Amino acid sequence: MGKEVQLKPKVNVSSYIHFLLNYRNRLKEQQPNTYLGFKEFSKKCSEKWRSISKHEKAKYEALAKLDKARYQEEMSHFVGKKKKRRKRDPLAPRRPPSSFLLFCQDHYSQLMKENPTWSVVQVAKASGKMWSTATEMGKQPYEQKAALLRVKYFEDLEVYRKQNHGMKKILAKNQ
Repeated sequence: MGKEVQLKPKVNVSSYIHFLLNYRNRLKEQQPNTYLGFKEFSKKCSEKWRSISKHEKAKYEALAKLDKARYQEEMSHFVGKKKKRRKRDPLAPRRPPSSFLLFCQDHYSQLMKENPTWSVVQVAKASGKMWSTATEMGKQPYEQKAALLRVKYFEDLEVYRKQNHGMKKILAKNQ
C-alpha cells in the first residue's frame, strides 16, 4: 500500500461567501428551472447583501468565525510537503555583498563590543540607523567596494558559465 496523502485543509470562507452559498441554495429551491448567469447572479447577491440587516449579517459573520477557527485548528496539525531547495553548485561564484552589508560587516564587532547584551536583531536595527544617517562621503567607500566586487562577480560568472556550459545537464541530474 502507498503512503496516505494528507490533503491541505480547505481555506476559511468569509461571511459574504457563506451568504452567497446560502442565497444560491435558496434561489435553487425557489426557482429550480431558472438559470442565472454568473454576472446576473453576482449582481443580485451583492444587492441582497447590501440590503440585509446587521442582525442577519451577524449570523454569517459568526459562521465565518467558526470556519476560521476550524481552518486554524486544521492548519496547526497539517504537515505539508517540504519544498526541495535547488542545490547550489559549490563551484559557482557567490553573489557579492551590497554596500550596506559591507558597512554592517565593518561595524558589527564594534556594536557588539559596545552593547554585549544586544541580540542580532538589535544590532541590525542599529546598523540600519547608522547607514541611513551616514553621509554620502561615509557611504562612498562601501559603494565603491561593492561596485568592484560586483564587477569581479560578473567576470567570474562569465568564466564559470563558459567552463560549465556543457556540464549543465549533468549538474542538473546530480542535484
